[in-house]
Amino acid sequence: MRGNLAKTFELANTQVFLRAPLPKSYANYLGQKLFRLVLTVQGLGAFALITLGVILRKSGVAKNVIRPRIRQEIARAGVALLPMFVFVALALGFVVVGQTIAALARVGQMTFLGQTMVIVIVRELGPLIAAMLVLARVGTANVIELGTARALGEVEALEALGIDPVHYLIVPRVIGMSLGIFSLTVYLIIGALASGYLFAFLQDAPLTPRDYCDQLAAALGWLDFVMLALKTVAFGFFIAIVTCYHGLSQPLRLEDVSRVAVRAVSQGIIVCVLIDAAFIVIYLFS
Repeated sequence: MRGNLAKTFELANTQVFLRAPLPKSYANYLGQKLFRLVLTVQGLGAFALITLGVILRKSGVAKNVIRPRIRQEIARAGVALLPMFVFVALALGFVVVGQTIAALARVGQMTFLGQTMVIVIVRELGPLIAAMLVLARVGTANVIELGTARALGEVEALEALGIDPVHYLIVPRVIGMSLGIFSLTVYLIIGALASGYLFAFLQDAPLTPRDYCDQLAAALGWLDFVMLALKTVAFGFFIAIVTCYHGLSQPLRLEDVSRVAVRAVSQGIIVCVLIDAAFIVIYLFS
């Protein structure tokens, strides 16, 4: 396992090249940034493939140890965040859904309500907001915990005991975050749609609850449910990969952990936006 980790993280040793003094010019600056981007993408890809391999190859290994850790990560990335998501769902419903219903009622276009809600809430805002909140709350904690463990030599201690660090540290976080984001997205969407109608009802919008539910049911198709599941699981998987990679990619000093956490969160946001853009393309061509 030590050899696999060394191959995965050997790209981190190229900091000598990245920090080498260069003549000041825009070309050198852009070249250095491009070189860093290529190395990061290659390292993340290798780390993701190794994690997938460990999930498939060791799915039945040490169940008594891994399964409680998976439940713990699901609780941290799901159940513990539920109160915050209830508040966000109410706010999202009042701000977006309620005002949309009121605006459509003023122009007499309530027939487009169901399709608008599906596009705005179910397809886009719900999954993306859930992913961003989990990234900010749990993803940052992953970087700090793993970076501190690497700085204190705990990862090397696991390897010395014959414990696979990827299986013990990474796999529970990947599974827990994927399932957590999926569950929280469902709650966020339901809460936003319900609170939005409540806000519109208080404004005397000409729409009964039955008509509202009928429009949503007519606008939703099987593709929306499949894409919602795939998108949220992809968000959780790649957020966990990015944050865990930056926590373990190189030996860190304790004072470097906060800097690496900021970089991981920034890259996690970029990854989420790219995943969302890819699913938009799929929707457009499906």
